[in-house]
Amino acid sequence: MTREIRTKLSFEPRTWQRRFFVNAKRFNVLVVHRRGGKTVSAIMWLIDGACRCELALGRFGYIAPELKQAREIAWDYLKFYTKDIPHSVANETNLTVTFGNGAKISLYGADKPDRIRGSYFDRVVLDEVAQMKTTLWGQVIRPMLADREGEALFIGTPKGINLFSERYNFARAHPDTWYSELLTYHDSGALSESEVAAMREDMTDNEFAQEMLCDFSASTSNALISMAEVEESFDRGLADHDFNWSPRVMGVDTAWMGNDRSAIARRQGQALLALRSYRQLGPMELVTTVCGQAATWQPDCIFVDAGFLPGIYQGVTNLGYKALPVMFGDPPDEPRFANKRAEMWFGIRDWVRGGGAMPRSTELAQDLCAPTYKVNANGKILLESKEDMRSRGLPSPDLGDALAVTFAYPVAARDPRTGRPRDTRQAKTVYPPS
Repeated sequence: MTREIRTKLSFEPRTWQRRFFVNAKRFNVLVVHRRGGKTVSAIMWLIDGACRCELALGRFGYIAPELKQAREIAWDYLKFYTKDIPHSVANETNLTVTFGNGAKISLYGADKPDRIRGSYFDRVVLDEVAQMKTTLWGQVIRPMLADREGEALFIGTPKGINLFSERYNFARAHPDTWYSELLTYHDSGALSESEVAAMREDMTDNEFAQEMLCDFSASTSNALISMAEVEESFDRGLADHDFNWSPRVMGVDTAWMGNDRSAIARRQGQALLALRSYRQLGPMELVTTVCGQAATWQPDCIFVDAGFLPGIYQGVTNLGYKALPVMFGDPPDEPRFANKRAEMWFGIRDWVRGGGAMPRSTELAQDLCAPTYKVNANGKILLESKEDMRSRGLPSPDLGDALAVTFAYPVAARDPRTGRPRDTRQAKTVYPPS
């Protein structure tokens, strides 16, 4: 016996909104410019789910960064679009609407996760996700969807590198299970051209790029690598002859305890061929892993981060592999940088801009776009510290560090059998694989 409620609401979706309603998946991300209609879309998605809910005690949630924001942004919309639904009751005190089938839509603030934790959701919306802690999804919301296989929708406008950019990148990398769309003012049809022109006059270029063009990097004028540059690198294809004459270089970023990861990158010229991370891998296990990959791939050199676990470098060399230790705080080769770390990360930026190609990776995109840089009191370029990144709610960029280490020093490519430069004449495959 169905518990579905049917009624006509005073809402006429735009083309992009209709497209989302038709094609929505279990997990969804909508990146939409300011005043583009994303909150109304999210409220209608919740109402539709509540009306169709056939499970007992259906629970639906709208989460903003703070409960006060949730009330100001969504409460009037929720009341307006549910007022004509038979047997629906709005509770001003609890900020909930209860439907005749027992389903309930409630408003929450992400700053009070304990009020959310421990229950369940059949559908949930996270609005203005850029202002939420990166741990909210994995530690609080995702487990609440498990037992009833609930659905989620992330909506917002970009504001730097954070949980929202991470979920958008993840959705793009997993189109089979995630629906994602990015809509600038050109795409939504929500604003007139004259209003957009007036806004452009009143806003800075960065403000307009962020709010109306949905540029994730626009809010950070000193970001080292932009999201657009990373996306271009992901989409770039290379043939074997574009890089197989280059040295094979492995980069190893070491970690052991806590949430940081050890990571191993394999790069040959303009192609990042492989990048893997490992959590809580002991020193000897990491040495074995590095040497196992080296035995198969035969790198010309292995650069090993020796700042945290110097024994990794020693273990690799003891097993007969050509390796060099890298200290991130050491003096750089180029005097314009404050230390080796800044120099290596600028090496990534120049490589990306110069035609570097990478396999698509959500974690790598987040790592590469996260750090900012500045000029210190001595006029040297300094990369943002990991401590400062953590204060912004961002994890250690371990994958980025592994790639950065491959730019530590120049390497001359030699064939391990002949000692001569590698054969550059064959081109059998295309990178990345299609």
